[in-house]
Amino acid sequence: MPVAFPFVAIVGQDEMKLALLTAAIDPTIGGVLVFGDRGTGKSTAVRALAALLPRMRVVEGCRYGCDPDDVAKLCAECQSRAGLGKLKGILAPVPVVDLPLGATEDRVVGALDLERALTQGIKAFEPGILARAHRGFLYIDEVNLLEDNLVDLLLDVAASGENIVEREGLSVRHPARFVLVGTGNPEEGELRPQLLDRFGLSVEVKSPDDLATRVSVVRRRDDFERDPAAFAALWQKDAARLRKRIVAARRRLPEVDCPDSAIETAARLCMQLGIDGSRGELTLVRAGRAVAAFDGDSVLERHHLRRIAPSALRHRLRRDPLDDAGSSVRVERAIEEVLGA
Repeated sequence: MPVAFPFVAIVGQDEMKLALLTAAIDPTIGGVLVFGDRGTGKSTAVRALAALLPRMRVVEGCRYGCDPDDVAKLCAECQSRAGLGKLKGILAPVPVVDLPLGATEDRVVGALDLERALTQGIKAFEPGILARAHRGFLYIDEVNLLEDNLVDLLLDVAASGENIVEREGLSVRHPARFVLVGTGNPEEGELRPQLLDRFGLSVEVKSPDDLATRVSVVRRRDDFERDPAAFAALWQKDAARLRKRIVAARRRLPEVDCPDSAIETAARLCMQLGIDGSRGELTLVRAGRAVAAFDGDSVLERHHLRRIAPSALRHRLRRDPLDDAGSSVRVERAIEEVLGA
């Protein structure tokens, strides 16, 4: 199995790393959109985080990676096996599944297993990409170039957490809960507003603009490519510490208190920015709670919201023809007005 570049060895890109960690602590936040220059470590960070996360318990032999400890969300096959007392849990790595731009709908949602249908005369379901991504990461490079029919499909599944396939005489439904991570270059086209709003967090990454950082990036990447195993071993202790923080944050998350003052602050920020609907406040509060859990705090406070607000709000702004400032500048300006400098 190839060695992934260590997440803790990534130089800079602090906002992207925080957004990915936040989504890993609380997958219900809604995924991460990363837009920026090529070669800035976008795909490297996603795969590195998945390799960092602790292995998850799955039902042995399950095609969807069901959690044996979450009986209410088992697929139909696992439910029937649970009734017979035949569920066995094993450890498996967190999946990172690529969604190619040219993928067909059948490949994404699953379809009739033609080989079994032709050789055995059996109508059997062949799971697709969504099944393999369950409880992991669904990664889409150049997400702004994704075809509209796949965008609509992903919106439905992401909202329900379930994939439903009814075609060719098949009627199948299975759990499909994943952290959606999309990357792209804004020069190659904008993302549809319907999909843009469904991402919980949005990050803008840029190439380092100082010499020392660029040298450090090249040095670490070169060392890794010459001997991946040895390089990973150098960062093993740091990776173990971060893994423990993530596990502790997940346990602490349900206990983090969210006072009315924090919700009020989130609402004031969204009102200041003219954000439509309540998804902005909900995402900001949820992400802020995950940041608090990661910091080891028991109460959501203003400084937690300040750290994650740009990622939670910048992609929800309406175009303002009278203000040519970028979305990041507008969010930072609103943060200063609402929270102070």
